[in-house]
Amino acid sequence: MSLDWIYNAISWILLRWHALWDAIGVPDERVIGTNWAWILAIIFLVVTLRVILFPVFVKQIKSQRAMQALQPKVKALQEKHKGDRETLQKEMMELYRTEKANPLMGCLPMFLQIPVFFGLFHVLQHLDPTISDEYKQLYGWSLEQFNSAANAHLFNAPISAKFGSTPAELAAVGADGTTVKVLAAILVLTMMATTFLTSRQMILKTGWAEDPQQKMIQRLMLYGIPFSLLISGALFPIGVVIYWVTNNLFTLAQQQWVLRKFPPVQMAGAKGGSSSARPAGSAGNRTGTKNPVQPARTGGLFGRKPAPEPTSPVVDTKALAPKPGAKPVNPKKGARPANKPKG
Repeated sequence: MSLDWIYNAISWILLRWHALWDAIGVPDERVIGTNWAWILAIIFLVVTLRVILFPVFVKQIKSQRAMQALQPKVKALQEKHKGDRETLQKEMMELYRTEKANPLMGCLPMFLQIPVFFGLFHVLQHLDPTISDEYKQLYGWSLEQFNSAANAHLFNAPISAKFGSTPAELAAVGADGTTVKVLAAILVLTMMATTFLTSRQMILKTGWAEDPQQKMIQRLMLYGIPFSLLISGALFPIGVVIYWVTNNLFTLAQQQWVLRKFPPVQMAGAKGGSSSARPAGSAGNRTGTKNPVQPARTGGLFGRKPAPEPTSPVVDTKALAPKPGAKPVNPKKGARPANKPKG
């Protein structure tokens, strides 16, 4: 299947934003070693895509809330069908179908951005000044636009260069290898950190899933993907890393806004908040309703133990018992004295 439609769409958005910044007066020449019109075009490519995907992001949050609300039922099914994995999977699929919850919806925004990421990767890789004029004009680029983008820099490092660029590739765009490697390393480390923080932010607010498959996905998102970027990041053009970091920062801000506006809760007894749950009628919950728990406050992300439940003081019944021969403190009214034996 041809992906030219993605390359054309990415190129069209980039060129429209570059034209806008150029019309506003952002200079095309380098300022502080940077061609800001092209850098802003990449940044606002992220903004454009996130605005388009915002309804999907809202569906992702709703799906996560629905999955969170089903955790007690999921746990009950796991206890009921312990050791029978096939039946457990069927029962869980039926539960998700009945409750209209989709476990994969939480990953949908990421899946939708994968084609965009590879599209931008291809377009920036395509910015090679040594290719023929015919290929330069693919995806709707004019020769002037192509040559301008191919020579665009961020702090004197071309946006088409990468940490692993060969000397021949760096020479083609007139780049210094040390400058490219230092800048690319800083951006890759920033990319790893912001990727970790986006996953951590969501898990801190929603807690770890009870479903083993969902929990495995959470661990992969939290630790696996950032670690993989340490290796794969060396293959990404600087422009792609700029896109990734900007996308992560946008995600952090968007998640923070949504989680503050619609704070997630867990029902008492859910993992990560069970220590805060109290039985109906106990102190702090005398209405008998379940107490919503914020799992983030129990420190469940890094395995810290939650605060122990307050226990009732032990009463020494022996100390309270009346001493032999002592008079009762409050004798009952109307009680008749014992009959004295007749002398």
